[in-house]
Amino acid sequence: MLLYESICNNSAPIKSHFSFRPIYRTIIGIEKREKCVVPPVRDSGRNTKRNASAKQGHRQEQRQKPASAHQSGPYDKKGTPPGRSDRTKPFGKPDRSRRNGTPTADAPKRGGSPERRSAATAQPKSAISLSSGRRKGEWWEIKLPEGLAGAPVAVILKQLPVPPKLASKWMAANGAVKQGQHLRLKLFPQESPGFPADWAELNILYEDDFTLVVNKPAGVEVHPSVQGQRGTLAHAVAAYYEASGQACRVRHIHRLDKETTGPVLYAKNEFAHYEFDKAMREKKIERIYLAVAEGVFEQKRGKIDKPIGQDRHHSTRRRVSETGEQAVTLFEVAESFVNHTLVRLRLETGRTHQIRVHLSSIDHPLAGDGMYGGTRRYIHRQALHGEKLVWHHPWTGDRMEVRTPMPADMNKLLQDLREEMNGL
Repeated sequence: MLLYESICNNSAPIKSHFSFRPIYRTIIGIEKREKCVVPPVRDSGRNTKRNASAKQGHRQEQRQKPASAHQSGPYDKKGTPPGRSDRTKPFGKPDRSRRNGTPTADAPKRGGSPERRSAATAQPKSAISLSSGRRKGEWWEIKLPEGLAGAPVAVILKQLPVPPKLASKWMAANGAVKQGQHLRLKLFPQESPGFPADWAELNILYEDDFTLVVNKPAGVEVHPSVQGQRGTLAHAVAAYYEASGQACRVRHIHRLDKETTGPVLYAKNEFAHYEFDKAMREKKIERIYLAVAEGVFEQKRGKIDKPIGQDRHHSTRRRVSETGEQAVTLFEVAESFVNHTLVRLRLETGRTHQIRVHLSSIDHPLAGDGMYGGTRRYIHRQALHGEKLVWHHPWTGDRMEVRTPMPADMNKLLQDLREEMNGL
């Protein structure tokens, strides 16, 4: 404060290590609060015209100065005249964009001009015809469109229905190779079945390079439930692969109970396994069942949403439990009899014994299902059959569907129930 008063009173200059210019600017900044006569600033001669009020100070006059001839035009959003950067702006902060490595709007980033960068990093939008692929031994060959002929393999894989994890695996093991206008993917490497072969007759419902659908008979398990067990459907599929010269691993996508009949879906390579597992999680694989339940349903259609858990008193039995896993079954009455009902069911989840537990929980156990309260007067197994399986092809995405005929014992059951109904 003493330094300030000495200057205002025109006293002798005070020795200080500060220069006069910073002191003078400090005084200018507080001129409005203190009555101090500030030495006039010389006119720069650049067509300036001072404001009539001297109270606004030198700083406000600097803002009101018109631009010179080479700076004509309006001020920008920051208050900077055209042709002047923030670095030269009075009392402004220096422009640190270049120091921090952030380019301005006119300055391109490292790596060349914007045109070059866009041409180098832009991904082709050409669509690949998935139906044009064909198998050549272990490889799947795809013809590339002109827009992707010169693209890197990693870019091309992003245009295909390939899981990122599997694409990375192919890239690391040279499983994706580009040859001219063709891309070759090693979709069918030689694999062991994973189960010893047990010869049995199979009813093949559908088969291609990616998919196998088998009609499972009653009394056969999908896979071993105990160590060393033989004679399951997995062993029969392994024997079929061996007999037909296919080096495929046995990969079932869903299961059926031992006494339940119907289609079982298999993936014949790792890619198909990825896609089918994803479809199961997203509930895109539809399974429709026909069942004969005891009693007559009051509702023609409905939804059973009850969690299912393991029975503490029986290792293989399941029950409705609040602490169990969510389970949802949709049902629709197809035909009614005296004391039985033919119902069509669709699963939204895939819990063990789900249909059997859910129908038993609403007092309509399956005919022949002794474990969950059904009687075996007409049939000696649970009257449950997989009628239809719907899925999408893992490569093309096309909708696929198979239907299976009713097994002989359930046809006999329905015939007996109809005769009983007509005899009344």
